[in-house]
Amino acid sequence: MTKIFYSAQDVADLIGVSVSKAYQIIAQMNSELKEKGYLVQRGRVPIAYFNDRFYGGVSLGE
Repeated sequence: MTKIFYSAQDVADLIGVSVSKAYQIIAQMNSELKEKGYLVQRGRVPIAYFNDRFYGGVSLGE
C-alpha cells in the first residue's frame, strides 16, 4: 500500500524543523485544505499537497 500522508515526524525530517514546528505547518496546510472543502486528518498532511506547497509540485520519490 502506498503512503499518501506525511506525519509530523516525516515533515520534520524532510524540512529540518522540530516536530512541534511540523505540527504547526501541518495545521496551517490542513486549514487551507479545509477552506477549499477537503476533509483533513489532524496531524497528517497529504503528500501531494505538501510537495506542491514546499517544492512546487515536484515529487520526492516516495
